[in-house]
Amino acid sequence: MRVFLAIVVCKLLRFIGKLVGKGSSLPGQYALKICPDVLGRVKLPPLVIAVTGSNGKTSTVEMIAAILRADGRTVLYNEEGSNQIEGVTTLILSRSTLTGKVRGDVLLLESDERYARLTFRYFHPTHFVITNLYRDQLTRNGHPEWVYQSILPAIHPETTLVLNADDPLVSCFARDHEKVKWFGVERCPGDTETPQGVYDDGARCPACRGRMVYDYYHYHHIGSYRCESCGHHRHAPDFAVTALDLEKGVLTINGGTRLHLAFRSIYNAYNILAAWSVCALAGVDKSVMAPVIDNYTLKNGRMVTFTLGDHHGTLLTSKHENSVAYDTNLGYIRSQGTECTVLVIVDAISRKYFTGETSWLWDIDFDQLDCPQVKRVVLCGKYVHDLALRFAYTGVPQEKITCCDTVPQAAEALKSEGAEELYVVTCFSDRDKLLDLVQREQ
Repeated sequence: MRVFLAIVVCKLLRFIGKLVGKGSSLPGQYALKICPDVLGRVKLPPLVIAVTGSNGKTSTVEMIAAILRADGRTVLYNEEGSNQIEGVTTLILSRSTLTGKVRGDVLLLESDERYARLTFRYFHPTHFVITNLYRDQLTRNGHPEWVYQSILPAIHPETTLVLNADDPLVSCFARDHEKVKWFGVERCPGDTETPQGVYDDGARCPACRGRMVYDYYHYHHIGSYRCESCGHHRHAPDFAVTALDLEKGVLTINGGTRLHLAFRSIYNAYNILAAWSVCALAGVDKSVMAPVIDNYTLKNGRMVTFTLGDHHGTLLTSKHENSVAYDTNLGYIRSQGTECTVLVIVDAISRKYFTGETSWLWDIDFDQLDCPQVKRVVLCGKYVHDLALRFAYTGVPQEKITCCDTVPQAAEALKSEGAEELYVVTCFSDRDKLLDLVQREQ
């Protein structure tokens, strides 16, 4: 009876929520109050895929959904981004019959890394993709090794883990686990022999704290590693990017399938590879997967093109308090090689976990903007003085830097002069503050 009531209440609140434009977490919250173990009492589809990690969850899930749908599967996934247990509950119950049978061939879940242990308390995925673990929202999550410990209770012995072989911390999930498949990127142009960026989280082995040795780094602590003390090492991937040409925007998987990159970055290559790996394990043929990825464009709004005056602009969404997200986009700007202006907006912090704490700015490698093609750097937002102080400790010439107090002021100043390419780096919470002032491209 409790299960039936939880489903009815969830469906009703979800219907009302759609009418008034509210979020998707509240119906699940009430359903869990009625029946806390409801997720263990419903009948799930035979294929349940979960994706978690610090970066790349949403993009990876979107690609998995597109591939599986192209294969003729009915896929249910949390398209609205509600990735904690309440949002997952809303998704599952709203797509269930009143008797508790979830309608669909595949349940695909983006899972918040801290809440995975709660989401998967009463059921377990058939396949669990873990993309990476980085410093992310330290005021909320603490160090990545603490996040690792949070995810660990969600790992079920019967689940097939699909792990990033190039991340030394993620690879620790394979210890004492029998069902593991690996994905990774082989040595490619742009790799370095020394760590790049402001900090080095790969210096010590996550298993024993011994010294780590790298054959090469793709970026940050991601690469080919081995511990001199305990032998913890990169596993040979089952699914590998065997060739990567970011200049041409192409990659090759397992030496045979050539794919195009809509977003020319190694980070996108990892997202594609993760999606490819789990879909292959789900029985999808490469003849289905390849055309989907070749023609795929992200739908999550993390890259938006626009015009502002005579400027052609590209907005690159970077999650605040996540240095790797920023470094990703700054590296992309640098790699383009075109004369440009860069606008950095920090007008709000930690959407939900607001603290006003800006120490994370010092983990970002803003020195990537110290290059000839970057003609101007415009800083703006409530925290413009924090940004200006951080930039004072970079190699970016101070005469290139302009500060504005508000986003409208910065937009107006840019609109009135120049015609060079414009790149905007900001967070979800500040994105629309600029997009409301520009002309979006289709």
